[in-house]
Formats: sequence, structure tokens, C-alpha cells
Amino acid sequence: MMKVSLDDLMERPMGEAMWRGWRCRCPACGQGRMFGRYLKVNDTCPSCGLELAGHRADDAPPYFTILIVGHIIVPLMLLLEQNVQPPQWVHMALWLPLTLLLCLWLLPHIKGTLIGLQWSRRMHGFGSEPH
Repeated sequence: MMKVSLDDLMERPMGEAMWRGWRCRCPACGQGRMFGRYLKVNDTCPSCGLELAGHRADDAPPYFTILIVGHIIVPLMLLLEQNVQPPQWVHMALWLPLTLLLCLWLLPHIKGTLIGLQWSRRMHGFGSEPH
């Protein structure tokens, strides 16, 4: 017989958990930092003690980052080319650093958002079942 805890019965608001994840904070309390380093998720929340090690973000954060950055950069690049027709070096000097910076900024936020989603839906080690 499976034992049901109080935490299993409590609602976990998805939007709030994802927003906390976007801010790179613990999806449960919103206080503790989710990452110890750039993309290294802490084993537990330093504030509330939530075990974060069970997350399974895997390849989803880079996939969504590339998808979002591509949908921002490509239209802007095409707009500039259509309207101004600058030399190649302008494209290289503008779009390469902008793409890199946007990817590096978005990646931890997207990873945190996905971990918040997993926590709110009790997925991948955030529920009562063993991971």
C-alpha cells in the first residue's frame, strides 16, 4: 500500500513555479538560488531544503533557447538586409555577438523555468515516486 503525504495533496501553482524558475529561484519557496554556478543546479534549495537533484531538464533548455533566439535574430537580420543592405562585416559584427549574448542570458532562465514546470507537475523526482 502506497503512503500518501500531505505534500502529495497540496496544489503546486504552475505559473508561480515557472516564474520563480525564470528568476533562477527555488520553485517551492522562491527564495533560494536554484543554481550554484552558471547552469549547475544545487542539490537542495539553500532556503527551504527542497531536493532539486531529481530534475530532468536534459536537452530541452538548449532546444528552446535556440528556437527563441532564432525567431528573434533571423527576422531582425532580414529586416536590416532588406532595408539597409550593409556590408558583410556589419552582419558579422552585429549578429554573432548578439546571438551569443542572448543565448547565454536565456539558457539559465529557460532551464529554471522548465525545472519549475517539472516541480509544479510533480515530474521527474519532484513527486512521491522514486526517480
